Amino acid sequence: MTHDTFTGVFPAMTTPFDDAERIDHDTLRRHARRLEAAGVDGLVPVGTTGESATMTHDEHVAVVETVVDAVEDVPVIAGAGSNNTREALELSERSADAGADGLLLISPYYNNPEPAGMEHHFRAIADAVDLPQIVYNVPSRTGRNVAIETAVSLARHENVVGYKAASGDLNRIGEVIERTRDEDFTVLSGDDFLTLPIVAQGGTGCISVAANVEPERTVALVGAALEGDFERARELQYELGELFRTLFVETNPIPIKEAMEIRDVHSSTMRSPLSPLEPENRERLRAVLDELA
Repeated sequence: MTHDTFTGVFPAMTTPFDDAERIDHDTLRRHARRLEAAGVDGLVPVGTTGESATMTHDEHVAVVETVVDAVEDVPVIAGAGSNNTREALELSERSADAGADGLLLISPYYNNPEPAGMEHHFRAIADAVDLPQIVYNVPSRTGRNVAIETAVSLARHENVVGYKAASGDLNRIGEVIERTRDEDFTVLSGDDFLTLPIVAQGGTGCISVAANVEPERTVALVGAALEGDFERARELQYELGELFRTLFVETNPIPIKEAMEIRDVHSSTMRSPLSPLEPENRERLRAVLDELA
């Protein structure tokens, strides 16, 4: 796969759990097939939205296997990051063995590495695992940005083909796009509400939370933007804007899990320490989804 593969909409998949908080693989399989049928361009299981932080490694790999088995024509980009380089490498290797087509690698959290340590982390995985890899910058979760220089340097590695931008800083994101435009490298929005401006700057799509619940509209928005039909893209942005905001009224994936239950896709059950959506926010979310129905 080249950077061209990473164009369009890639839902950051939710993980269905049963009432005992076990992974519901049958529902997960149906969820993956539903998204593929809606026209998404790939699937991203076991990321932040998929609650990977509460899974054992065996559970993590089992989710990847289920999603790979479920779909026919779209790539599966497995979340495989960790703050421990050896652990991230193990998850990456096991995800590759499970049939993943690519990897999404969050920057090391908690350890707070210096730029040299961060770059070494990503290079160690890129050198060892021969799959396309996306560097994931989300400082609200990790406490530190991936330095622009680090992203630019990593873009020269043949296996590092993308950057998931979730810093909320359009100036930073724009500079990464500008400085990597001659590489086989792409930038994907990691924030639904910023997908349109990121595509306008040269990004190629999104790894989307909202696409779990509104895949067709998200695909239409990104497709219009990529085709240069910004009038249509703006219309869809306005249509989906309140959903984008409401899905982050509490910590992700709390609202999206509730949205999936409201839409009868799967249960809202989450693993501790995540807590159910507050009642007033549930009503707000229900109203937004009713408006979109």
